[in-house]
Amino acid sequence: MNGRDSRRVAVVIEDDDDIRNLLETVLTQGGFEVVGRSNGVDGIEAVRAYDPTVVTLDVNMPGIDGFETAKRIRAISSTYIVMLTARDEEIDTLQGLEAGADDYVSKPFRPRELRARIEAMLRRPRMIGASEASSDSPGTAPTPSAPDAAGRPAASGPTTSPSTEGWLEHNGIRLNPLMRIVRVDNVEVALTRTEFDLLSALMDSGRRVRTKADLALLLRGESYVTSHFVSDADKRGIEVHMGNLRKKLGENSNAPRWIETVRGVGYRLTAAGE
Repeated sequence: MNGRDSRRVAVVIEDDDDIRNLLETVLTQGGFEVVGRSNGVDGIEAVRAYDPTVVTLDVNMPGIDGFETAKRIRAISSTYIVMLTARDEEIDTLQGLEAGADDYVSKPFRPRELRARIEAMLRRPRMIGASEASSDSPGTAPTPSAPDAAGRPAASGPTTSPSTEGWLEHNGIRLNPLMRIVRVDNVEVALTRTEFDLLSALMDSGRRVRTKADLALLLRGESYVTSHFVSDADKRGIEVHMGNLRKKLGENSNAPRWIETVRGVGYRLTAAGE
């Protein structure tokens, strides 16, 4: 069946009965039809059967663990994946995101925050393909200008060169926010939606620095407001996504062509011609 057309379906994969029941309650209150499973194998089959909008996935489960389950789900589905774990080590965040997760939440979690983060993900386009524009979304809203490293509002306007068809260009890379296509030296590059959104934000900002906290909030669909909480895990997640983005672009971190790290702060585009 296809649950995307008229209703929202969530698959909860969690071996702890109490936590699974809590997740089912939280997501039901959020307007989802919820399917609960207690292990990875059954969870993968539920994804096949119900074509869910979102999957919550425990890391520590009997049989195949959450990382392997995420990889198998990602091979068959573009569903949003949120991994839940009692561990908050950087290597776990790295493994989860590299396995295909869209977000990573540590236990114990606050139900309202989890639901808010899922809703933020749902506001983002579902898929990025090498030659495919997203058909689920009319496009990506312009990224709000971020403050500079000192917290001052940045000057408006990108420093990249838009073409007549809405492309942003910088040192041989071209990005179209509406069609959600990226080309490097005229070769299309397949990015995840998160990687695309990060690159789009950087190209829209030009030489203005985007902090890790700012980028984490952007991925949640929130503005840069100091009252919003950004955890160390959120910032590490940005580092992981940025590392994966650079690999896919073929970026040399020692002599970057496109993305420059501002140590201790965040990222910005390299100067034109670098």
